[in-house]
Amino acid sequence: MNSELTSADAPVAVPFWVAFRFWLKLGFISFGGPAGQIAIMHSELVERRRWISEKRFLHALNYCMVLPGPEAQQLATYLGWLMHRSWGGVVAGALFVLPSLLILIVLSWIYIAFGNLPLVAGLFYGIKPAVTAIVVHAAYRIGSRALKNGVLWAIAAASFVAIFAFKLPFPAIVLAAAVVGYVGGRLAPERFRAGGGHGAAQRRHGAALIDDDTPTPPHARFRLPRLLAVLLIGALLWLAPMAWLLASQGWDGTLTQMAWFFTKAALLTIGGAYAVLPYVYQGAVTHYGWLSGTQMIDGLALGETTPGPLIMVVAFVGFVGGYQSSELAALFGPDRLFLAGAAAAALVTWFTFLPSFLFILAGGPLVESTHGDITFTGPLTAITAAVVGVILNLAMFFGYHVLWPQGLAGPFDVASAVIALAAALALFRFKRGVIEVIFACAVTGLAIHLWL
Repeated sequence: MNSELTSADAPVAVPFWVAFRFWLKLGFISFGGPAGQIAIMHSELVERRRWISEKRFLHALNYCMVLPGPEAQQLATYLGWLMHRSWGGVVAGALFVLPSLLILIVLSWIYIAFGNLPLVAGLFYGIKPAVTAIVVHAAYRIGSRALKNGVLWAIAAASFVAIFAFKLPFPAIVLAAAVVGYVGGRLAPERFRAGGGHGAAQRRHGAALIDDDTPTPPHARFRLPRLLAVLLIGALLWLAPMAWLLASQGWDGTLTQMAWFFTKAALLTIGGAYAVLPYVYQGAVTHYGWLSGTQMIDGLALGETTPGPLIMVVAFVGFVGGYQSSELAALFGPDRLFLAGAAAAALVTWFTFLPSFLFILAGGPLVESTHGDITFTGPLTAITAAVVGVILNLAMFFGYHVLWPQGLAGPFDVASAVIALAAALALFRFKRGVIEVIFACAVTGLAIHLWL
């Protein structure tokens, strides 16, 4: 099938295996975070292949943006489901994640097993300051879109103070912001009306297979029995492994606690992966001690350099936690630590992404029942504003550990500060990509580390 069509061509039905090959390819090339991943799908599916029209694409994207979870992965799931029923959605969403999972398992093993080698240590010496600059840039990008007035700026500032000064848990900040947004949306709706989006232009690229006026396919129409069946299957897919973990390890078992913790994390990813990272840090580092703060920074760096959703950093957390767990070493054997880490990484990935599939397969028919725009509500607008303050706190946490690696009583790392400033200049001033910045900083860090 020719993937590029002229405007006069009438798109033909896309066989399942043709779509399968595309979703598999996407899983390996989906760099650049959600904006880059969505741009790739728009270029390929709307402009080149014309599998779906611009209006229907943006309609699906708007729905995915108001859900907890990675919107790019959910958008792939939605489009796969719309084209090839439930299995199409499952395949599209799974292939968006699996390449990243496999790559991260290998990289996590190299990191934990060989991280003390001069080569690896030097590369991470340069990557850590780059990650600090990247997180600051993420706060700027989200803030420039979300903080449209003084009220939203105040919410962002309050969330920063809440988590930085009072150490309030991330879920409490999200709940408080949602309440403020709900009340404020009723009292002053103009202050909580989100603007912008991923693109307002309604450009035409020729007739699409699923066009603006294409009737909703029969499988995508809302039916209550189907909704109940999807919810039941989803509940079983969550309950079955959780019940097995409870029976085999008990509630306090490492894998059981990972499953429960990352289920909660999956429901808190409103605002993207950067928003939930403070919650993951609070739980994985401070509460459970699955990994150290420094390892968390390194994991985010690995997540930035691999395809797939950035929230896949949870696979790194799972791998390191499983690899270092004495409980899992006893369960799998001391000579099978890689297997323990890989099992933990796969488990946390399952519990993190299962809700995303359910949101699409259960809610998709409701969305397809109307092609009117789905906009952010007052609570979601306030949560997005609060997320800016939370991400800024995360940047300060990373900066502290990078610039004062031995604590404030220790020396200030001038070389790391220079690398961080150079990375920030590349991102803000010269608009360079994340991968380019990380690569350049890694090489610089290696050179400095070997020279010193």
